[in-house]
Amino acid sequence: QVQLVESGGGSVQAGGSLRLSCVASGDTSDNVYMAWHRQAPGKEREFVSSIISDGTTNYADSVKDRFTISQDYAKNTIYLQMNSLKPEDTAMYYCKYFDRNGGVYRTYWGQGTQVTISS
Repeated sequence: QVQLVESGGGSVQAGGSLRLSCVASGDTSDNVYMAWHRQAPGKEREFVSSIISDGTTNYADSVKDRFTISQDYAKNTIYLQMNSLKPEDTAMYYCKYFDRNGGVYRTYWGQGTQVTISS
């Protein structure tokens, strides 16, 4: 089992910044895919950004050039630096962990951290 704990959410005004963290613990692997997804009220969960162990990153078009994902491999932690925040970024942000362990593909989700952007 892998446990994920997100932190760093909060309420800021448009144009502000927040930094989310996600710490993975438990039976983690060396080669992993981790990502941030978000879900606004009444909407489906959507992809925000991802990073894999070799450092390759990917972003949704809506956050490109505003958000930056990074990792501290030694601490099993990923971060999401969010700048120039907009009201439409308001959502619950979830951390996702995906790996292949013992021939089995595993997916875990964190509990989420709320981000609220006021205009």
